[in-house]
Amino acid sequence: MTNTKKKGYRVERKIRMMFESHDWKVIRAGASLGEADLICIKDGKSILLQVKSTKNKKFYFHEYMKKKLEGLPFYLVVDFGYGKIRILPPRKKVCAEDGIALKDFLKNGGII
Repeated sequence: MTNTKKKGYRVERKIRMMFESHDWKVIRAGASLGEADLICIKDGKSILLQVKSTKNKKFYFHEYMKKKLEGLPFYLVVDFGYGKIRILPPRKKVCAEDGIALKDFLKNGGII
């Protein structure tokens, strides 16, 4: 496994554990070859997540850009490091202040 894949797996695992600690059921898409890395389910609600990480203050996203995928909410989760994890609908340029903190999203029951 390359270092990039290891890093991606570690970040996905961290996000998965955060969701599971708030009683979400989480399914990891094997090898992440599709649009979503994680499928999260709670109380009849399902959301799809694409998980990314960066050490920079900005992240440029060039993948799936719609707010829904097959009718399910689709979110981009970016780990900027040092506990700064943001969740938001996908967009091309993401700054460390965009969207909301993942911990707040989880406290709000998965509502942005």
